[in-house]
Amino acid sequence: MIHEECGVMGAYDFDGGDVVMDLYHGLYTLQHRGQESCGIVTNNYVGLYTVKGKGLVNEVFTKDNLATLKGKIGVGHVLYGYTGEQSDGVQPIVSRYCKGSMTIALNGTITNYNELRSELEHRGAIFQSASHAEMVMNMVAVARTKTHSAEEALLTVVKRLKGAFSIILMSPKKLMAVRDPYGFKPLSMGKRGNTYFFASETAAFDVIRAETLCDVKPGELIKIDDDGVTRFDANVGKVKPAQCIFEYVYFARPDSFIDGKSVYRARIDIGRELFKASPAEADVVIGVPSSGLHFALGYSYESGIMYADGLVKNSYVGRTFIKGTDELRREAVSIKLNALRGAIEGKDVVLVDDSIVRGTTSANLIKLIKDGGAKKVHMRIASPPFVYSCPYGSDIPDRKHLAAVRMDIEGIRKSIGADSLGYLPVEAFNKVGLGERYCDACFTGNYPDGYTVGE
Repeated sequence: MIHEECGVMGAYDFDGGDVVMDLYHGLYTLQHRGQESCGIVTNNYVGLYTVKGKGLVNEVFTKDNLATLKGKIGVGHVLYGYTGEQSDGVQPIVSRYCKGSMTIALNGTITNYNELRSELEHRGAIFQSASHAEMVMNMVAVARTKTHSAEEALLTVVKRLKGAFSIILMSPKKLMAVRDPYGFKPLSMGKRGNTYFFASETAAFDVIRAETLCDVKPGELIKIDDDGVTRFDANVGKVKPAQCIFEYVYFARPDSFIDGKSVYRARIDIGRELFKASPAEADVVIGVPSSGLHFALGYSYESGIMYADGLVKNSYVGRTFIKGTDELRREAVSIKLNALRGAIEGKDVVLVDDSIVRGTTSANLIKLIKDGGAKKVHMRIASPPFVYSCPYGSDIPDRKHLAAVRMDIEGIRKSIGADSLGYLPVEAFNKVGLGERYCDACFTGNYPDGYTVGE
């Protein structure tokens, strides 16, 4: 299984201006969603122009290569650090076939990938990578030879895809965005003047001074071409939406709105519910930068315990969650954070973080804080225990690696060195408006589309 959490972006300028800088700044904003690789492909109706590579946005793109990206239509992508032996390749992926060109950027995981790829291979298709995006592009190309338009081909393909996906596809004169029927992955549409945008998060629109128009509905396809904006909703409402709840817990930026709900406000409210469910007597509340800060604020507001910055973050180190091995995670934690002794020395501390996956990072953090002079550390987690892996593209590892599968809560507490440990109960999500329309399978095992463990 390939695990990823990526960011996608698209732009279409009806006035004919180059969209490259909007895509560049948008991808910068989405950098937290992927630090392995990035790319931009633009189209000026004459040809396609591509710059992509391994690394961060500011490493891959330069003043000189950005100047080569001409065109009124464009697609961008940032890729999360994949795990395992398979490589998802650097997106966007470009292909030329009998109907012209096609460019695709995908966020998500197709759970019936092996079945669909095998079917294509038996028809003679040749693959250059294990990319789910490449497989979808092959399917669209085949479907396009039997349909009247690119959007019809994409809609035909989407009906066969299982799993989670937000896709932006560019044909020679069209830009299209489609979201899976459950809406696992976020995707929104924005506008500035006569330029329209798609992006994984609305924060990308803020940076380029565009307004958020709407979310792409689960199951919806939106097409933009010279005739305007056209929406196709035949697949909308076929199933109950199940947006990934972990977008609110970890993935998304706090300044984003996902399906109309403020990520910041959701995190504050979750922090409040966390105190109600698992109170602690302490002198100070601190959050793990950046993932635990707003939960910690909510915990402080509800408890009346003073909030403080107890950990200093080195901003030039990437997220430990997306490091490939335990050894790399330990190394990253050791240089990423340092205890602020003046805030915690001699005090009982509530330490708030978004989750415990393997437990390695939490153990390192607690040792860091105790070495910094804290008397006690009460660990509070703003999500329930992870007990199931995620087939939809979030980097939740196999069950055998999950701390909550290997140990009970008391066992986890001892293993990480906390004086007490408390999790958010899963029913608390209902209290903050994140219940009915959201996927919580990583906590409950209730996979919305009927996926079964080991499938």
